[in-house]
Amino acid sequence: MELNFSQNPGVNELLRKILQDVGNFTESQIEHIGKLNKIGISLSAESNRNKLLEMILDQAQNFTNCDGGTLYLMTEDKQFLEFHVIVNDSLNTKMGGTRGEITWPKLPLYQEDGSENREMVAVLSALTGDVINIEDVYVAKGFNFEGTKKFDAGTGYRSKSMLVIPMKNYDGDVVGVLQLINRQDKEKNVISFSHEDEESTKSLASQAAMAITNLKLINELEVLLESFIKSIASAIDAKSPYTGGHVRKVAEITMLIAEAINKDNEGVFKDISYDEDKLNELRIAALMHDIGKITTPEYVVDKSTKLETIYDRIETVITRFEIAKRDLEIAYLKQEISQEQYTQKLAKLEEDLEFLKGVNIGGEFMSDDKITRVEEIAATTLIIDKKKTQLLSDNEVYNICIKKGTLTDEEREIINDHAAMTVKMLNELPFPKKLARVSEIAGGHHEKLNGKGYPLGLTAEELSLESRVLALADVFEALTACDRPYKPAKKMSEVVKIIGFMVKDMELDPDLVEFFYKSGIHIDYARKELKKEQLDI
Repeated sequence: MELNFSQNPGVNELLRKILQDVGNFTESQIEHIGKLNKIGISLSAESNRNKLLEMILDQAQNFTNCDGGTLYLMTEDKQFLEFHVIVNDSLNTKMGGTRGEITWPKLPLYQEDGSENREMVAVLSALTGDVINIEDVYVAKGFNFEGTKKFDAGTGYRSKSMLVIPMKNYDGDVVGVLQLINRQDKEKNVISFSHEDEESTKSLASQAAMAITNLKLINELEVLLESFIKSIASAIDAKSPYTGGHVRKVAEITMLIAEAINKDNEGVFKDISYDEDKLNELRIAALMHDIGKITTPEYVVDKSTKLETIYDRIETVITRFEIAKRDLEIAYLKQEISQEQYTQKLAKLEEDLEFLKGVNIGGEFMSDDKITRVEEIAATTLIIDKKKTQLLSDNEVYNICIKKGTLTDEEREIINDHAAMTVKMLNELPFPKKLARVSEIAGGHHEKLNGKGYPLGLTAEELSLESRVLALADVFEALTACDRPYKPAKKMSEVVKIIGFMVKDMELDPDLVEFFYKSGIHIDYARKELKKEQLDI
């Protein structure tokens, strides 16, 4: 008989001799120890809760050679035992576990008056933490076996011997109960459970309880991590009233693409598939891709016009123009200028102000002739608080002359730095092995195939498919967004055209973009999230 305490046969043989010579263990006992060791290894390796519960009952059945059994788990409020797995070989019955939830009523640990429910054998074992060994349930005193007898009457079965074992965790708390029925000899005759069965199954139950507890702790940590990630994602979206929902939408598009790749059996991605863990890793990367924006100042994130900082400084410019118009009127009233000069200069001021209001929006490209006009306007002076002041400050001129969009080069650098901060922040988090690539995927959403992206300037050879998927999702959401104050909502035809230019410039993956369109993901998303006037394809 092989012990399997170690992968080394010599070690196993040495342990056998120690158990025989020092511990005076019989071959049967050594075999039991070997089985328990193998069971412990199997239980600790199983990460699926339902499979784990089935495995526990299955091993207990095999260990005691019994006909069937039930595995109960304590509810979170510790008020009930809940059916989770039921097996009966003679009746060919298998319920619960991977086969779905059992809808039988839970067993209450306490009566309506608050007293302990000591009539049900499984409940009593959970309450006391004791093993209960019954030779024949039909003659046992002190227990209510009406449910068992009713089951027997309906199926023609005869429940007889029963072994009930509490499953206790590290702290000695009962997390569940194993209830085994009808131990059998080699001829399939029902016999009683032995003292050796009790001791061996207690050991198994202890290992099972630890496995259940460990898995519960792991699941709770995963729930905590998931909640934390969603909380951070919500905080990022809430940071700006104009980009609320961006993170959620990018994650949604990312997963639509990934799921479509999984279904691709004939196309360019036919050899690529994502299991549940990989999909979860990608989803979390998408939810965390903008975490670096937590460090980005609000006035940069929300800069909707060229002159906006804490407020839109066009209001200050308007005030200066009003002062200039007042001074012009005073000069006219003092007869320092003619009415014709007053009329011409007033019209010029009003035209210049309207021009500045228009270019401040940043919706159109700022041509050289417009920049020249801004500089000419700025040269106009006026007196404020007995000091000569330009109509536009140097900083205002610098901002108004931004050629595209509303951000200066310095502000764009601050915005771009969020990708580097995303990488830095995520690299500091001790993600588990199955989430090890979250930082790499999330940090690559602004990289480009031509190596001109940021923060690392990665090339096509260095960019993973997952980073390319996230980059496409981020670009598509940004282009289709209809809640940005600094740009009008683009129609789908415009978006497709812009993405086409990005593909031509080797900024986005051409195969991925083609797959994105052929899969119809862009249409499905657009119908759900965009305004009707944007849907022109």
